[in-house]
Amino acid sequence: MGLEKETGSSSHVLHVPNLPREDTPLLGKRPKLSSTPKTFANVFIAIVGAGVLGLPYTFKKTGWVMGSLMVFSVAFLTYHCMMLLIHTRRKLESFQGFSKIASFGDLGFTVCGPIGRVSVDFMIVLAQAGFCVSYLIFISNTLAYLMNLQSSEKILGFLSPKALFIWSCFPFQLGLNSIPTLTHMAPLSIFADVVDLGAMGVVMTEDVMFYLKNRPPLEAFGGFSVFFYGLGVAVYAFEGIGMVLPLESEAKHKAKFGKVLALCMTFIALLYGGFGLLGYFAFGDDTKDIITTNLGAGILSTLVQIGLCVNLFFTFPLMMNPVYEVIERRCWGSRYSLWLRWVAVLGVSLIALLVPNFADFLALVGSSVCSALGFVLPALFHLIAFKQEQGWRGFVLDSAIIAFGFTIAVSGTWISLSEILAAKSS
Repeated sequence: MGLEKETGSSSHVLHVPNLPREDTPLLGKRPKLSSTPKTFANVFIAIVGAGVLGLPYTFKKTGWVMGSLMVFSVAFLTYHCMMLLIHTRRKLESFQGFSKIASFGDLGFTVCGPIGRVSVDFMIVLAQAGFCVSYLIFISNTLAYLMNLQSSEKILGFLSPKALFIWSCFPFQLGLNSIPTLTHMAPLSIFADVVDLGAMGVVMTEDVMFYLKNRPPLEAFGGFSVFFYGLGVAVYAFEGIGMVLPLESEAKHKAKFGKVLALCMTFIALLYGGFGLLGYFAFGDDTKDIITTNLGAGILSTLVQIGLCVNLFFTFPLMMNPVYEVIERRCWGSRYSLWLRWVAVLGVSLIALLVPNFADFLALVGSSVCSALGFVLPALFHLIAFKQEQGWRGFVLDSAIIAFGFTIAVSGTWISLSEILAAKSS
């Protein structure tokens, strides 16, 4: 589909709805343009999440050298693909006849028409729902650990500890996810980020103490068989590409956005690499899929784990809002639908019951969905938009990223599913 034809076609002029979307800010009114420090903070908040808790276990499987290389490589490639989206939007908005491109979905529609929008919508639903599944797995496994309940135990004669905690959360999540606006959830987002940073600081300090005591044997490389598994977790940890276009729109100094984004991604990569290294160095082969369960008994450890559970519990409805925006727009005429939201929460809860391991599920979501959102679609949209301007080097680079993302999606998904099925059978 040629872009020259699209610029003159009214069918491809975007009409941005006034209803909540995946790029809708938490506060009701769109805030004033962000200063450089605020832009840095917004990028940090959009990227850093629960995926970091699975990095030490991933370093155990991949080895600390391979794990470190993966974290920094994925950070660089994610940054590059974020900039591809920004360059693509800037070019398209320079054409007369295009409305403002506010989100990833808008960009997909502008470049590829309805199929582009559908592709982005589909990936966003899978990714956001996948994040929420991992939250429920973390909450249930952590609470079972804190209460010394074994997975083989049966409560009330038929419920496993994991099922008990997931179903205990279910009615409260129905209530939270019934809230129609993001405005009332803004304090929850701030609380979640403060808890994340505080917990990471405590865990890293504890890791240093454990390492100085134990100094367990370590592996530098885990072998090629876990390469795509590690990439999947790293891609999950850096997921946040869906917010880069709204954040760039809100930046006061747009010419500096690329530098701010690069600085923030470097800082996050150093933070992730340090967290993964310290966790693996502290516990070696005993590193568990959720690093906080390695900390042992104690008031501080218990408070950190409970804080993270509360954090993810209240983050759940925030992460589900892009899902509701898509399904209500496509299935209910963009009107609020309580029953669609409740069905979505039920579906996420049922999937969480079937997945035994937190880090394995991070690898699955990162490989299957996040690699497509983070690598394949940005490179594809850029390739289509710049096909007449860029030379063979640009064509080869975009094509290589598409092939790389597709390879991660296929291989990583296969390996992650194998790990999940092996864990279920054991």
